[in-house]
Amino acid sequence: MAIALVTGTSTGIGLATAVTLARSGHTVIATMRNVDRAGELQKIVSEEKLPVKVAALNVDDDASVSDALGKVIAENGRIDILVNNAGLGGHGSVEEAPMEFFRQIMETNFFGALRCIKAVVPGMRERRHGCIVNVTSVTGRVALAPQAPYAASKWAFEALSECLAQEVKAFNIRVAIIEPGVIATPIFTKGAPAAKDSPYPHGRRLRALFAASLSKPISPYVVGEQIREIVDGDSWRLRYLVGPDAAPLIKWRASKTDEEIVAGGAASDEEYKAGVKRDFGFDIVL
Repeated sequence: MAIALVTGTSTGIGLATAVTLARSGHTVIATMRNVDRAGELQKIVSEEKLPVKVAALNVDDDASVSDALGKVIAENGRIDILVNNAGLGGHGSVEEAPMEFFRQIMETNFFGALRCIKAVVPGMRERRHGCIVNVTSVTGRVALAPQAPYAASKWAFEALSECLAQEVKAFNIRVAIIEPGVIATPIFTKGAPAAKDSPYPHGRRLRALFAASLSKPISPYVVGEQIREIVDGDSWRLRYLVGPDAAPLIKWRASKTDEEIVAGGAASDEEYKAGVKRDFGFDIVL
């Protein structure tokens, strides 16, 4: 079985992935910024006697990544699988979201993953074996206001992943991009607070759309299972849409011109509600 390192495992997709891989027999290093938040994971690991070790890792910090991954390699001899899941959510209009918020999102969602990739690729390349799974989002392919901070980080991560996949193919290192739709995770309760008295309606509209989508919640274990299938398989497929709304959203965006998407940003509340009902079947409350 493989040695798998998963980032951002205190909740949500990261936790589900760590548990799912361990249940499949892999030795999992479950990392998170603050190990005091490992209670739920530790409970599952203890009850099921899973091969999981919790480790502190702050993907925003060069030294933390170097020290943590260096220790894992020293203790286990290698890292076979890297799942880059650690990430921050949140949205805000380009005008109103603080520069520091943009930087924070990019630091974690893009540079954090890049740090981990650069730490594991040399060993994988030398052994001519490895699998890197990067968790992005459908928002990495569909940019809807007011998600500029988050979407920009995920679009950048998608581009990085695609270039990386080309570079390491000759060394038998597989790269997979996971693009979840709306999954029931704490990411929807985190992020920058909405600006008061904003002239932009897009934030409250997006929150209403998410609320409607989450009325029938999709478990993060759906994503964890997809990652397990990739890890345990031998496919060189690059992108995986996960969740019942992911593929329909990509299809919906492909059916629209850029100009139609831009024009939709100026719709009235009633026009927006009617469009959501027509395109997605949701009755939203604004």
